[in-house]
Amino acid sequence: MRGLKKKRRVQVLALSGVCIAAVLGLLALLPDESFQFFRSPSEVAADPPRETELFRIGGLVEDGSMIRGVGTEVTFKVTDGGASIPVSYTGILPDLFAEGQGMVGQGRYINGTFQAVEILAKHDESYMPKEVVDALKEQGIYVAPDDAVATN
Repeated sequence: MRGLKKKRRVQVLALSGVCIAAVLGLLALLPDESFQFFRSPSEVAADPPRETELFRIGGLVEDGSMIRGVGTEVTFKVTDGGASIPVSYTGILPDLFAEGQGMVGQGRYINGTFQAVEILAKHDESYMPKEVVDALKEQGIYVAPDDAVATN
């Protein structure tokens, strides 16, 4: 009986190891576009990504930068206080999207403009994505929901 338990335990561990190796192997074979990374406007300005790279950018919509074009086309700038990146988007913006508010966009950086395929806005008066808050704190311009300036 003792030998059977040991044998079964070895089989379970071996099967677990094979499953883990298979999952890691599948992850290694996925295309780079399967992984989306977040970048702040300062990071994009300092080290522009390849035009084929799909990533997320987040920050505050710069005051006075939003220009509505023909139909559902809109352009604006997103900033983290250190740099401003022009954004172009065609589609319906979220209801809570406004200048001076937090946003996250997904798309590609082409010819100096972030071509967004999706725009996300804050959920309520106090929500802002963690990545955006961290980027704004690094720049020293994050304002907490209670209007107190927060620092690192």
